[in-house]
Amino acid sequence: MMLSGWGRYPRADCRVLAPRGEAGLRAVLAQETSLIARGNGRSYGDPALNPRATLTLRQTDRLLGFDPATGMLEAEAGVLLPDIIETFLPRGWFVPVTPGTKFVTLGGMIAADVHGKNHHCAGSFGDHVESLELMLADGRLLRCSPTENRELFDATRGGMGLTGVIRSVRIRMLKVESAWIRQETLKTRNLAQTMDGFEASRGWTYSVAWIDCLAVGKKLGRALLYRGEHARPEELATDKRAQPFAVPPRRPKTVPFDFPGFALNRWSVTAFNALYYAMGRSGTAIVDYDSYFYPLDAMQDWNRIYGRGGFVQYQCVLPKAASREGLVDMLGRVARAGNGSFLSVLKLLGPGRGMLSFPLEGYTLALDFPATPQTFALLRELDAIVAAHGGRVYLAKDARTDAAALRKGYDGLDAFEAARREADPFRKFSSLQSERLGL
Repeated sequence: MMLSGWGRYPRADCRVLAPRGEAGLRAVLAQETSLIARGNGRSYGDPALNPRATLTLRQTDRLLGFDPATGMLEAEAGVLLPDIIETFLPRGWFVPVTPGTKFVTLGGMIAADVHGKNHHCAGSFGDHVESLELMLADGRLLRCSPTENRELFDATRGGMGLTGVIRSVRIRMLKVESAWIRQETLKTRNLAQTMDGFEASRGWTYSVAWIDCLAVGKKLGRALLYRGEHARPEELATDKRAQPFAVPPRRPKTVPFDFPGFALNRWSVTAFNALYYAMGRSGTAIVDYDSYFYPLDAMQDWNRIYGRGGFVQYQCVLPKAASREGLVDMLGRVARAGNGSFLSVLKLLGPGRGMLSFPLEGYTLALDFPATPQTFALLRELDAIVAAHGGRVYLAKDARTDAAALRKGYDGLDAFEAARREADPFRKFSSLQSERLGL
């Protein structure tokens, strides 16, 4: 069937397999010479695409056990994040790290080593994984953790499925007192204020900024910075205190058709950004967890806004010392190109771990663009800025980076390749992305 990532670019005609159980998976591994595992297809580009064999793992979706004394959850890798939240949030437990969409699987969260709005204080998802079961190319099932088969564990978190198939996971959940977030909004006038706002928010658990990527001059880098904490019952309105985990269900809207290519242009994006910024108000509010962590999930199929040609998300991270200069260069280049992104997000990251894990201490910027020749020309220029400042791009969002950029950006690549050779000497686990990057 034709498959793609969330960006709908590129598309590939893939032979899809759905093995059942451990024995079924082992049989598939014995028969196939090239394959890749796929969760819910929410990586943006081509890391979960292999035309020869793509393994869907959504059928491995059982919750296997939970210890309410410690918050330790064991589940199969195909479990979706909303199933975890809907099961355990009413009991007072939330995931310790979450990406900006909840429509992801546990296995995919590890393969991408996802980070959230709290990376500066909580690290990435892999930092909260107690252990995982990994089936190797030869059918062996290994338990991997920070203390057992550690090199393979470190290669698997962020390894984009290239070390094996994750079968099950044990993670440490986070104890919370409500399903609500105390959100404070800061409206900044330029990039210096935005970055100063992040630094002043280090004591907050969560922080993220929408940034106007088409603002220029003294307004360059202006943003709405949202910081948050899990609300305590006494912070809630009187009518919510009796049931602090009861949240009214959202009624998601749907984008019913592919937008025409001309819908997103310099003028429409500029108008949207100006309106969105103008509507932003500084202040504090109590919002539900869905609105704070997953605002885009309220719009089903929002990727259709970019038209049939799809889109690419460009997410990079710049080291702390080079972040301000690098962001000025990048935002200035995007504004001059006029190829603006109305989904532009800035976050502060802490130190990273894992051989191919994306985070490093500094600032990460994510930009969405239609998949056009003009976009790819712009992104090559952004690549050069990122490389010059010692940064790197996020493989879970990538659809077009080359091998040279990968090698320059990821200093753990040699260690990853050594661990992968040990686990999969014939490179059975392969994707369109890994082939493009020479992995």
